[in-house]
Amino acid sequence: MSFLDHLEELRWRLIWSLIAFVVAAIVTAFFSDFLVNQVLIRPLKESGPNIHLQNLVPYGQISLYLQVIVFAAFVLAFPFLVWQIWQFVEPGLHETEKAASRFIIFFISICFFSGIAFGYFVFLPISLKFFAGFGSELIANNIAIQDYISFFMGTLLTTGLVFELPFVSYVLSKIGLLTPAFMRFYRRHAVVALLIIAAIVTPSTDMVTQAVIAIPMIVLYEISIYISAAVQKKRNKKMMEEGVA
Repeated sequence: MSFLDHLEELRWRLIWSLIAFVVAAIVTAFFSDFLVNQVLIRPLKESGPNIHLQNLVPYGQISLYLQVIVFAAFVLAFPFLVWQIWQFVEPGLHETEKAASRFIIFFISICFFSGIAFGYFVFLPISLKFFAGFGSELIANNIAIQDYISFFMGTLLTTGLVFELPFVSYVLSKIGLLTPAFMRFYRRHAVVALLIIAAIVTPSTDMVTQAVIAIPMIVLYEISIYISAAVQKKRNKKMMEEGVA
């Protein structure tokens, strides 16, 4: 394909992605009340009676609903968006790599949704309960809705991206920049680093709470080692077959 053909291909991928996002936004807009009341605000309600949302500007709730619709549409359309990116990259790959396209898309999506679920069901409740119980009882915890939605979306996007570690390991191992021997050698260093990260991002000083955050990341690191080893084994086998041929 020529350079102009690549641009045309990219243009159509962007158009299809935009269409998918708009369709997803229409769907999420239909359920916007449920998403705001039962998904967005629910973790805050369950954190305790000492924390409340507050709208500080006339257009605050309109902005809140729009942000919820856009964020939910992105999450809903995520597998299709990944598929469009893969369809743009796929023509430059080998036949054996193309065969793995469905697995790749499924793998990326599962990692992302697992991170979103971890952020929503584990990290957010722990953080909000700590914030609700910390400090003086004479000070009301009235949170601006814009600050809350920023914290909510930032948390879920961060955990969603962190859970892509196995996929990143797969890609780096595929191009030869990462080996299982390297990851095993620095396993102890990685565990210490992950524990430090868990202590930083976890608002509570409780060791159990920090462990709840750190253990999934350590498990992800171990899974990444296994994935890297599988990729290297496949590469070595292919090199041996090419050498024999």
